[in-house]
Amino acid sequence: MARPFKQQRDPGANKPRAVAVDPDAVPQRLHKLLALAGLGSRRDMESLIASGRVTINGKPATVGAGVVPSDVVRVDSRPVRLPFEPELPQVLLYHKPEGEIVSQDDPEKRATVFDKLPRVKGAKWIAIGRLDINTSGLLIFTTSGELANRFMHPRYEVEREYAVRIFGELSEGQMLQLTQGIELEDGPAAFDVIHPQGGEGSNHWYQVTLREGRNREVRRLFEAFQLPVSRLMRVRFGPITLPPRLKRGMMMALQPKEVLDLLEWAGLETPKGPLKQRSNREIEKAATAFTPKVRKTAVTGREGSTARPAVAGGRAGKPVATKKPAANRRVRQTSDLTAPRQQKRSDRNRGRG
Repeated sequence: MARPFKQQRDPGANKPRAVAVDPDAVPQRLHKLLALAGLGSRRDMESLIASGRVTINGKPATVGAGVVPSDVVRVDSRPVRLPFEPELPQVLLYHKPEGEIVSQDDPEKRATVFDKLPRVKGAKWIAIGRLDINTSGLLIFTTSGELANRFMHPRYEVEREYAVRIFGELSEGQMLQLTQGIELEDGPAAFDVIHPQGGEGSNHWYQVTLREGRNREVRRLFEAFQLPVSRLMRVRFGPITLPPRLKRGMMMALQPKEVLDLLEWAGLETPKGPLKQRSNREIEKAATAFTPKVRKTAVTGREGSTARPAVAGGRAGKPVATKKPAANRRVRQTSDLTAPRQQKRSDRNRGRG
């Protein structure tokens, strides 16, 4: 039976499904939703929209534009799921050691804290505040740009508390001057609180609190009195204090109830529905501190290509095992092969009818 010809499909027959438009939907600011989606802070999202990389229903978006759930928003031609309803973000606490930088792009290829962060689906980690390479202590990561903005924006004046060890000792007059204000290169600066914590020999510890995060501000305030800082550690940022069980180089995730309390402190919207029920194992695992592992990066060969190691049996990650030639091994020669025996005439007719 002849096979019938395949019918040609009409390209205009399959029309895209119409999205239900809610006439009562209240437009929300695009840069705010992009920040809630974890793509960056509000200021970063405004710059992203101004660069022309964001579109609404196929048209370039403008700064301050509003969107509703029926709109299709794309960033670099990729669709983005916008959280019109508030979702519970993720928050990580990290005890940063010295020797790591808080940056995703470093031309010197130094160790960065972002190499140790676990992968998160549909969002990205945002570092709340920075610590320089020689500073250790509390570092907070979140997937909410709104929450990060609430911590870092200068108008909110969120307190930062540090433990400082200096080479030398402050006098009563110097501590008073540090709380009243000192003129630095980029303007006046001062500590809100400074308390001596004792010390041994020439090294003395101080506990300081301030409400801004200018570059190397704590170090520069002490260096104004020719007292170099030999150790600097952040122990508190806003309502979050560095947990004692979080040792250097370890990481811990905040519990959903703790994240809700943090959102209420920041004055942000919280999810209206009940929290997801978790098993005892998930609760126990989330509450424990862990040591993160550095991500393995692919080895790049020539420019524009990524070199992958050879694999055996089609399985990735297992290199091919190459056998070493045995010593004094005799190579088989052609003369070692025996000539095929000639077939007998009686065997040629065997099996014929």
